[in-house]
Amino acid sequence: MTILQNLLKRKTPDDAVNSAKEGGLEKTLGVWDLIILGVGAIIGSGIFAVVGIAAAGSADGASPGAGPALVLSMIIAAIACVFSALCFSEFAAMIPVSGGAYSYTYATLGECAAWLVGWILMLEYVIAFIAVSCAWANYVVQFLKGFGHILPAWLVNPPIWLVSDFRSAVHSLTSQGVDYHSVIPYFCGIPFSINLPAILIILFITLTLIKGTKDSTKFATFMVVLKLGIIGLFILSGLFFVEPANWTPFAPNGFSGVFMGAFIIFFAYIGFDALATTAEECKNPQRDLPRGIIGSLIVTTIVYTLVALVLTGMYKTQGKVDAAFLGAPLAFTMSNALHGWAAKAVPGFMSVGIIAGLTSVLLVMQMAATRILYVMSRDHFLPEVFQKLHPKFNTPHVLTWVVCIVSVFGTLTLNLDAAAALCNFGTFTSFIIVCAAVIILRKIDPDRHRPFKVPFCPWFPLAGILCCGGLMAFMMITAKGESARLSTELFFAWIIMGALIYATYGYHKNRKAEQEKIEK
Repeated sequence: MTILQNLLKRKTPDDAVNSAKEGGLEKTLGVWDLIILGVGAIIGSGIFAVVGIAAAGSADGASPGAGPALVLSMIIAAIACVFSALCFSEFAAMIPVSGGAYSYTYATLGECAAWLVGWILMLEYVIAFIAVSCAWANYVVQFLKGFGHILPAWLVNPPIWLVSDFRSAVHSLTSQGVDYHSVIPYFCGIPFSINLPAILIILFITLTLIKGTKDSTKFATFMVVLKLGIIGLFILSGLFFVEPANWTPFAPNGFSGVFMGAFIIFFAYIGFDALATTAEECKNPQRDLPRGIIGSLIVTTIVYTLVALVLTGMYKTQGKVDAAFLGAPLAFTMSNALHGWAAKAVPGFMSVGIIAGLTSVLLVMQMAATRILYVMSRDHFLPEVFQKLHPKFNTPHVLTWVVCIVSVFGTLTLNLDAAAALCNFGTFTSFIIVCAAVIILRKIDPDRHRPFKVPFCPWFPLAGILCCGGLMAFMMITAKGESARLSTELFFAWIIMGALIYATYGYHKNRKAEQEKIEK
């Protein structure tokens, strides 16, 4: 068999399902569990932080803001997601195995493309996990400052080298005119600066996931109810402070601002695709996965649209805005509108919701990362030790610890400005491939039973490709600034690195596994 034939060798849906049956993951998830996990993954740092940048533009002027037309950006991003969500639903019902887009690519485009998609998904989920853990830590530190009269000073105002990575600590100290050498301790000539809160939440999420998916879902349910309650508080109370004049002009930066806002806010929709990675832990994946994916997307789109209307109606987002609005838009607008004790109490409640929202996102992101790596190990792309399940909880505990360790190191080095764009690039790429894979499998395997079908195929999948590809190209062409350039370069460097690893390790390991199977 030639090298090209090996590169294009497909793992049929039947083979994938048979491998999943031997996997041993416990089936505990129903449709409501999936919707909770989906909402938990989607509603997080995007709506609580990125929405400010999408509305008003970045602080360095690299990307224009959508202004009140943010609601259109939300709808455009949602439409791009809907086409992709329908494609994910068809595959999830037809091939109910962990791995998500990776498994679907293996069934249509072959071995090499599957590895690259899996590699890209690792980038998406692990980077998102690290970025959100750092955002979680920032919110917790700010939240504790509000209890300065109750908590001890060391907890309210911890040393910067215990709550920040080295690069961020240096930047913060330098901007204050402080010599960082006099603040950051050195051990054996190496600066010691860690984000301790981020590391602690990573360890907590890791231990929660190791205990089992069902227990993780119960925890996620509490977090989702809490954050939806906080968002509901913002919408209902904010309605009394909406000024229609703030909606004029509606689109201050025209279509450029609207489409750039759509690209940025797309980060707030990432997560529904993570549900596909839990297929092997669903009681009835053919029925429940499509409902979970589409249901969670509908809920979050409604929530996002209402937030966009209230947010831009409460605060004028055209022109220069306060820096605090870009960092925590919901809490800032409420604090800006209220007076007296309410100005402090309501933003405090909202901070609790934000922390809860970020926690649920962390839970699903790490779960998705470990499930994809688990399937890739089962397909001989990664060492077999990663397939090992916990003897009591039947969870891939080895991989969960691996992702934990990588993420802890990531909190020390990650450039948060480039993280959101990197995640978007990875997501757009996987969405485009899944949409194309639906069309391909309809051609090469038209008679296969499909419990759920994408309507108006191939037009809906093509629309998904155009929407995701268009937003991705728009970002690469129009975005300015060091962060945008860095994220683009890192994305292509990651793909090249993945191709080299496959060529030097994954390809040969698969050939060895095939030979061993023949000999048996």
